[in-house]
Amino acid sequence: MVTTVDFTENHVTLNLGEMTLTDEQFQQLCTANPDLRIETSPTGELIVMPPAFLGTSERNSDLTGQIWQWNRRHKLGKVFDSSGGYRLANGFRPSPDVSWIQNARLEGLSLNQFLPLAPDFVIELRSSTDRLLPLQQKMQAYLDNGVRLGWLLNPQDQQVEVYRLNQEKTVLTAPTSLSGEDVLPGFVLTLEAIW
Repeated sequence: MVTTVDFTENHVTLNLGEMTLTDEQFQQLCTANPDLRIETSPTGELIVMPPAFLGTSERNSDLTGQIWQWNRRHKLGKVFDSSGGYRLANGFRPSPDVSWIQNARLEGLSLNQFLPLAPDFVIELRSSTDRLLPLQQKMQAYLDNGVRLGWLLNPQDQQVEVYRLNQEKTVLTAPTSLSGEDVLPGFVLTLEAIW
């Protein structure tokens, strides 16, 4: 039973109370609503989002494209866009704007499912209607599930929050580029399209 519904900015958050969705039920919900992005939050709420506005979609495409081009040259892993979903150990079912997983971690796994592991790398892009705190909580939940490197891009404040496993968050003001460090060796993201 849904205990509360919150119509916040451009999405709906449903507090399911004590009810939890099985993997099969979550898959059925997503399949029945292909025009929506559906996630569960780290605390178990169901988050229903409409398609992104075109400005955000363009930025996401640029981000995904840059990482895809790097990965195509180096063939170190697989890149996923915001349509891809994960099923993490604590029930968190996110769809990062961009994610990447190294090849060795994908061996033996089918990509025809919500992957039951955390990506190595994620990007979340704050849209004009997103509140910052829930995105920061989402980034922390990624780390809690084993993500090694994450970038929260915040065009509104011209900042990037860099999240690294077992380290304090770093905040950068209007950087022109970001290094993939040892997670994405040799990768440099240019941020011209973001600011």
